[in-house]
Amino acid sequence: MQKLFAFFIVAALLSSCQTADDALTTSSTPVAVTGPVASAIAGDMASRLAEQMGQAGATMIKMEKDTSEFATALEVALKGWGYTVVTDGKIAKDVKPFELSYSIGDFDGQILARLSTPSIALGRTYTPTAAGATPTSPLSIMQRN
Repeated sequence: MQKLFAFFIVAALLSSCQTADDALTTSSTPVAVTGPVASAIAGDMASRLAEQMGQAGATMIKMEKDTSEFATALEVALKGWGYTVVTDGKIAKDVKPFELSYSIGDFDGQILARLSTPSIALGRTYTPTAAGATPTSPLSIMQRN
């Protein structure tokens, strides 16, 4: 009886350590990043993504349609680096685009920005300033196989 009771206690403790899946989560209260702050963060993250992905010439990036200022700034920044960005889902059948997801969140008064493709994920924190935003952490890079 004691062994059975101990088993249930251990099982209950271990089950609280599990996660459902490794998908990106979204915040219920998204951070509104606007104007120069959105442009500064999008420009920096797009340049870091370009460093990791390589040549942009024939690379197509697929993003979800979003009207937020950050999404617009990110799309402009990626196009500035030479990438073809598709937001309407209209892609030729013979083209395989990189799917890009992104998130912006508030973390201890700073802004946490993340970009993710099937092969790489980037993250960095920024402090908003009057002129835009300054990075406050090193770039976090996760390579996926």
